[in-house]
Amino acid sequence: MRFIRKAMIGLAAFAALPLAAQGPVPAPTVKKAEAAAVPVAKSAAAAVALDAKDLEAWLDGYLPYALERARIPGAVVVVVRGNQVVLEKGYGFSDVAKRAPVLPETTLFRPGSVSKLFTWTAVMQQVEAGKIDLDKDVNTYLDFKIPPYQGKPITMRNIMTHTAGFQESVRYLISSDPKAVMTLKKQMPLALPDRVFAPGTTPAYSNYATALAGYIVERVSGEPFDDYIENHIFKPLNMTHSSFRQPLPAGLAPYMSKGYPDITQKAKPFELVIPAPAGSLSASGADMGKFMIAHLNDGAGLLKPETTKQMHDFKAPGVGPLNSMALGFYEQWVNGHRAIAHGGDTVWFHSYLWLFPDADIGVYISMNSAGTQGDAGAIRSALFHKFADRYLPGTEKPGQVDAKTAAQHAQMMVGNYISSRGSFTNFMSLFGLLGQTTISLTEDGKITLPGLDGLGAGARDWVEVEPFVWRDTGTNERVAAEVKDGRVVRWSVDGGSPFMVFEPAPFAVNAAWLNPALIFAFGIILLAALAWPVRALVRRSFKADFALEGKARRAYRLSRVFAWLAIGALAGWFGLIAAFSADIGAIGGPLDWLIHLLRIATPLAAFGLLITAGWHLWLSIKDKRRWTMKLGAVLLILAALVLVWVTLVFHLYGFGMVY
Repeated sequence: MRFIRKAMIGLAAFAALPLAAQGPVPAPTVKKAEAAAVPVAKSAAAAVALDAKDLEAWLDGYLPYALERARIPGAVVVVVRGNQVVLEKGYGFSDVAKRAPVLPETTLFRPGSVSKLFTWTAVMQQVEAGKIDLDKDVNTYLDFKIPPYQGKPITMRNIMTHTAGFQESVRYLISSDPKAVMTLKKQMPLALPDRVFAPGTTPAYSNYATALAGYIVERVSGEPFDDYIENHIFKPLNMTHSSFRQPLPAGLAPYMSKGYPDITQKAKPFELVIPAPAGSLSASGADMGKFMIAHLNDGAGLLKPETTKQMHDFKAPGVGPLNSMALGFYEQWVNGHRAIAHGGDTVWFHSYLWLFPDADIGVYISMNSAGTQGDAGAIRSALFHKFADRYLPGTEKPGQVDAKTAAQHAQMMVGNYISSRGSFTNFMSLFGLLGQTTISLTEDGKITLPGLDGLGAGARDWVEVEPFVWRDTGTNERVAAEVKDGRVVRWSVDGGSPFMVFEPAPFAVNAAWLNPALIFAFGIILLAALAWPVRALVRRSFKADFALEGKARRAYRLSRVFAWLAIGALAGWFGLIAAFSADIGAIGGPLDWLIHLLRIATPLAAFGLLITAGWHLWLSIKDKRRWTMKLGAVLLILAALVLVWVTLVFHLYGFGMVY
């Protein structure tokens, strides 16, 4: 779900309002480990002992200011080591209006896609039971059929490594309407998205695929998914303040933290994650600590040690040396330590869970707002890196490519790229045009990725340390590219490489020329549309006759009618984007009428304008009209051609409602 929130943050950043100061934060609740401190790692730099006292002081020096600066009302942080809790602590408010503090033992947060780790654990339990084979066609377990792609079926291993090849799907994702919730049996065939990559070839994050895994667990176990998680994960771990159920059971609802755009705004309704196995969990910080402890202790209470090892140690193919997927978890290397992790974002809650198997440490954070400019992402990124720098230090000895070669390689990276996590065969591909990632050069010739800067806590400085591998000097995160025949064919960055890659934007959809072309096109169309009534008023004022008659007049007027229709369609698409940004659920049902209308009006406007502008030009030439009228008709034809191109390439037509 991270893609959705990032898109929304980008749109919201342009409309950020003046912010009120955050009120006083109530005293936090703390639970400390009884055990004595133990050094966490041996390295060239001495590690600080990880104990509750030092950790609490360090967190208190970091999080309160970070949350206040971002206007995030509340957060919970849990750190475990071995089979003990080092610290679990709440910061700020779970309910701003009531000034209710975050209580780590009982306050429920929405971990978003961190929920997937519970689904993957359930899958591995069924692998242990012999009911699921990771490498068998998943159609074996389903009551509907997923067609093969390029002759190849999907396996559970593909699903758990986000290489099933599905395109992004958002229609059945998040809503605040209880009527939107449906059973997995109904949802899975209804929401089946197109596959756009051959299985096992391209990391492309998929909420649908995770929900499919949950449905398979439901079918092979004979238990409804919610019941299964409660019986086989929550109860064995005594997770008494956790639920996948939506809405929450009456006994847990009073403990649920509110979600907020930021602390200055009102609380939002409880979010309903429609593909529940992909993100519907509500859980207290203390319960998430129990889950981390189980995984750090060879799956104790959940899985056999060998199954846990299989899950944690698997390494899917990726881009060069970058992080890749384990089974369900994804890698996050820092200071020479391998973490297995998962992030999660709903609209209002933003979370991350990291396990360091080599140090026997787990860290979890969840926040109940993205903050004013999506700062929750930077806060958790900084927490990860700064925690590791303090308690798990290590030395990095990267090389460096010579200046001439580095300059050549940086120049090869310049361009526009599209993410593998996106829509490609329906109108939602329009968001791909709006959100293309651009790589450009700094003044000193280094690569810069402005679109990804907001996901880090500080400025980025990318230095090429080996051919086509760049390292950020601040965080040691890497960017790496695959190059074939002297061309960059794909690249990624450590934070997203397990589940997403970027490929050069094909000419047909490249924003580098399409965005200026669209601005030109709608500028011409707007001028033509406005000139029609303005000229009529001028003629009326001067009592002048209209120079065109008969067919020429009809062609002129029809071209202007379609120009106004094109402007109306553009306004409609902007309205749809704004509604989607304000409420993801709006695009999953309440605005179906607008989607249908736009996919009729847009091709009608595009082709109608092209035909009538062409007719107008032909008659102007035939009747030997002034050159200015001919030029205007030519420009309108060019604008119409751009509109037709965008309509066809971005699928702004049709009646299918899986998107």
